[in-house]
Amino acid sequence: MEAIRIERLSKTFANGRKALDEIDLRVEPGEMVALIGASGSGKSTLLRHIAGFTASDAQPSQIAILGRPIQQNGRIVREVRSIRRDIGFVFQQFNLVNRLSVETNVLVGALSRLSWWRRLTGLFPRAERALSMAALNEVGIGEHARERAANLSGGQQQRAALARALVQRARIVLADEPIASLDPESSRRVMDMLRALNVDHQLTVLVSLHQVDIAMQYCPRTVALRRGKVVYDGPSAALGPALLKKLYGDDARELLDETRDSAHANHATHTATVAAPEPDNPPAATGYAFALKPAHSN
Repeated sequence: MEAIRIERLSKTFANGRKALDEIDLRVEPGEMVALIGASGSGKSTLLRHIAGFTASDAQPSQIAILGRPIQQNGRIVREVRSIRRDIGFVFQQFNLVNRLSVETNVLVGALSRLSWWRRLTGLFPRAERALSMAALNEVGIGEHARERAANLSGGQQQRAALARALVQRARIVLADEPIASLDPESSRRVMDMLRALNVDHQLTVLVSLHQVDIAMQYCPRTVALRRGKVVYDGPSAALGPALLKKLYGDDARELLDETRDSAHANHATHTATVAAPEPDNPPAATGYAFALKPAHSN
């Protein structure tokens, strides 16, 4: 039984643009798969369909999650909420409630298991609070549990979203460009956590990315979209510049530029942290923090 099975999925927007075009895809339980493509290629649209947020075109098609259809022939099934319990969704826009504490945001993952009056009053059982704290500690931000979510950095907010997926007891994580707005160090931490969810918790992970080098580093398999079609599905290690240009033509420039920028930023970060100043010749003050940056700052 596949974790995700997609058959003949198409989506046409109101303006007539074909966002997804006859997508067929299988993701096995325990896989960590990257979804790449230039802007407008259909990555976010595909993830939203898999999660049952958006209905496909009214034509023969199906998306199944762990063997259960979540939508068929352009209609989202009535049991969608039950099926979504197995899906943790990480948004690019840091989808937390800023006025609530970090812990409360993470506890939202447990709502589907609670009685209606606990959901209404926000009175979470002690066991769920303990689970929430364990998840926050696992992603490295337990000391921020009582703070308002608005006080977290972008990287910390994404890690809180991953903690929420743990509390939810999701079996699949869909991450929609989770590192698009993050600095290189925060990006690395978020991707490390996604890999830990995949390896340590055996969660299936499908993550959309702009940076091909990140896909190659973290995901054994990559699915590449271009203008709503799957143009590549195979080993991430094969995604060199020549293949990208063959798959994407002029659109490859955007992906190659993102990869080059990511590599340069990571190189600059590592270079800055290893260059130790001489005691008798300290460097001039700059806007950068070097090796003493706390591990929990992002």
